[in-house]
Amino acid sequence: MSLALYRAVTMAAAPLIRRYLSGRAARGREDPARINERYGEASIARPDGQVIWIHGASVGEALSMLSLIERLVSENPTLNILMTTGTVTSAKLLAERAPAKVIHQYVPLDRIAWVRRFLDHWRPDAVLWVESEFWPNLLTSIGDRKIPAVLINARISERSFGQWRRARWIIRRLLGNFDLCLAQTDVDADRLRRLGAKQVKCLGNLKFSALPLPADEAALGKIREMIGDRPAWLAVSTHPGEEAIIAAAHNILRKSHPDAIAIIVPRHPARGADIAAELREAGLRVGLGSANESPTPGTDIYIADSMGELGLYFRLTRAAFIGGSLVPHGGQNLLEAAHLGCPVIHGPHMANFLAITEEMSAVDATVTVRDAEQIAHELARLIDDDELRRQRISAARAVASAKQGILDDIVIELTPYLRLLPHA
Repeated sequence: MSLALYRAVTMAAAPLIRRYLSGRAARGREDPARINERYGEASIARPDGQVIWIHGASVGEALSMLSLIERLVSENPTLNILMTTGTVTSAKLLAERAPAKVIHQYVPLDRIAWVRRFLDHWRPDAVLWVESEFWPNLLTSIGDRKIPAVLINARISERSFGQWRRARWIIRRLLGNFDLCLAQTDVDADRLRRLGAKQVKCLGNLKFSALPLPADEAALGKIREMIGDRPAWLAVSTHPGEEAIIAAAHNILRKSHPDAIAIIVPRHPARGADIAAELREAGLRVGLGSANESPTPGTDIYIADSMGELGLYFRLTRAAFIGGSLVPHGGQNLLEAAHLGCPVIHGPHMANFLAITEEMSAVDATVTVRDAEQIAHELARLIDDDELRRQRISAARAVASAKQGILDDIVIELTPYLRLLPHA
């Protein structure tokens, strides 16, 4: 499909897109009170002065930008940050964790009239685009208006690379809207060059410089009191199909550790009630956080389906299984647990975090598990062997802290673009 045809199709599809968004809102996947933002209608006035627009698709991208945002705001006190994402969970996270000067808006869907409405209102002085969500109308409109744009923490998966190679004339045009592309790995940098990016540098993955996840001390103390001395383990960012395996692993673990408790943090909190129902039907005693059910001495599995609490559970549990990895989703970030001293295991599908996984595996900071039996075996080792836990934690922290200078390098690369801004 050509860009002209894509633009024509999205122009004609407005009624279908609106119906699609209404359906998502009904399922809790969109914020009904802010649905007009998806049509490019701002819900807040543009502030005076510089506005840097940062776009990240979802929670992971938003989290990876927090350290950079704090650095930019601290060094440029008059700077305004506009952060766009496309998910309800990321909006809630930014409301809790982003600095006060950050304005969050939902990104407009990629229809040219809505994109123009968004850009006409916000008039960004520069754009920082995170990772690999390439929307044709958004990116070409940025380029047409000659807004300085940098691709940050760029990642091109093997699958995406293969797909874009079959549409090189499109991806070359889209990447041409970026003045600079900063890749996560040398592999990503090579793929970007082969797809037609103009200026590419590899500085490393900004997730290495991410701020540690916060935790409310009072809440941490309360849940520690509820769980007591029971060996607790965590399954984080789980996806459909994984919770049943987690439950089976927990049943195996309880044969040697009958007082163990598992805590599941689903990737999408809206699934919490369905997960609880599934596990109860399997005979497990389940507590559901969103239903105000606290862990009790009889709780087998606790579903933590509220936003912003992950920092609590990494600090509380003796080990964590990283979800999205038993199913072909691509895995989730290992570094959040590493920063907080929680040893990790993961499944075989870690393509989205392959470089980080390989670095941690090389120093025995993590282990790949493929089924319930292997999960239970590794958890039992980490619960019983304090020295093994210490070794895993030390190795993981060494990997996580070795590249803290990446943030400095990225700020240095961005500085010439910030100096060119008209309000600087």
